Amino acid sequence: QVQLVESGGGLVQAGGSLRLSCANSGRTFSTDITGWFRQAPGKEREFVAAISGSGGNTYSAESVKGRLAISKDNAKNTVYLQMNSLKPSDTAVYYCAVRQGSWSTIAVPWSYNYHYWGMGTQVTVSS
Repeated sequence: QVQLVESGGGLVQAGGSLRLSCANSGRTFSTDITGWFRQAPGKEREFVAAISGSGGNTYSAESVKGRLAISKDNAKNTVYLQMNSLKPSDTAVYYCAVRQGSWSTIAVPWSYNYHYWGMGTQVTVSS
């Protein structure tokens, strides 16, 4: 059974930084695609970024490019989301998710393509 646990969320001021972590205790990230999604109050779940099993492919939403970046350490079986220059609009619950399948930028932005989900970690950015 896949178990995903997000950590690293918290309260920061606008312009600050956070690094979120997603630990996978059930499967190796080396063979699975991992995505980050977020959901703000009253809004739909939104794709943030995804990374392939090997780490050789990444894809990010246009709205976060240059500020939020996904990376991974397969030796630690952990995927990260480095968040810089945070804005109040980044406030949301951030979720880690895993899917099995071939890498495709057509598929990775859509939540229904992911098999497993963590419980989320809250990120709050104050103005």
